[in-house]
Amino acid sequence: MKRALLSVSDKNGLVEFAQGLIERGFELVSTGGTQAVLADAGLTVMGVEDVTGFPEMLDGRVKTLHPRLHAGILARRDSDAHMTALAEHEITPVDLVCVNLYPFAETSHRAGVSQAEVIEQIDIGGPSALRAAAKNSNAVWAVVNPADYPAVLAGIDADDVALRHELAAKVFRTTAAYDAQIAAYLTQQAFPETLTPTYVRKQTLRYGENSHQAAAFYAEPYPEATSIAAAKQLHGKELSYNNIKDADAALLTLAEFSEPTVVAMKHMNPCGVGQGETIEAAWDRAYAADSVSILVASLP
Repeated sequence: MKRALLSVSDKNGLVEFAQGLIERGFELVSTGGTQAVLADAGLTVMGVEDVTGFPEMLDGRVKTLHPRLHAGILARRDSDAHMTALAEHEITPVDLVCVNLYPFAETSHRAGVSQAEVIEQIDIGGPSALRAAAKNSNAVWAVVNPADYPAVLAGIDADDVALRHELAAKVFRTTAAYDAQIAAYLTQQAFPETLTPTYVRKQTLRYGENSHQAAAFYAEPYPEATSIAAAKQLHGKELSYNNIKDADAALLTLAEFSEPTVVAMKHMNPCGVGQGETIEAAWDRAYAADSVSILVASLP
């Protein structure tokens, strides 16, 4: 019998995923709220305390941090010494770890939240279990995103080692970004010794600076509301690298004016800037500044 450790804050798709694991011969071990959801759905699930022999404590701060779980995750299946050690200590191997982290970033950006509330959303056990599973991805599935549940079930059926390694890399990207956001929240110095910015992919682009180049648009997880990264495209075809760079440069130029202003931008250089009592008047003046470049810039 294989064993899966499930401990998630995002319960979307959880029951279906857990049912799929049971159908594939897994026994389930879970914590707190996750265990309650699975039990309410009629699934057989062991509590973490049934495995560790130790209750959750410190308001849930300590749940999965125990050798009976981490040794089961980290033991190399191809090492006789590791497997002998598990047997000697009566530890069952853990073959899958499914964890999504406490919502630190979401909490830290919530209006009126206290620092104490934010600090409580720093996940300790979750990243530790995920990183252990990812380190041992030759044998253990590390699952951090509910969107991957269907692929994981199919991958278990196919014993897809490449997918396990791909998911392991996703785990380290996820925990690195998670820690970077915590560091940014806690850092007070203007110029710390290291900077650890993190970005999420907003969209893939039609092409890069040139038509033969691939490109993607990455943004901060919570961009400024008035930035291009937070803008919503209302119509038109998918943007290219140059479109986004020009739109950003135009917005920065507009920020220098308070009256109705129109900026026409081509390759991050203004080819027409006009002001007027109305936007229409401002457009006419921007167009008059360089009608040739504006016309070319507007072509598909």
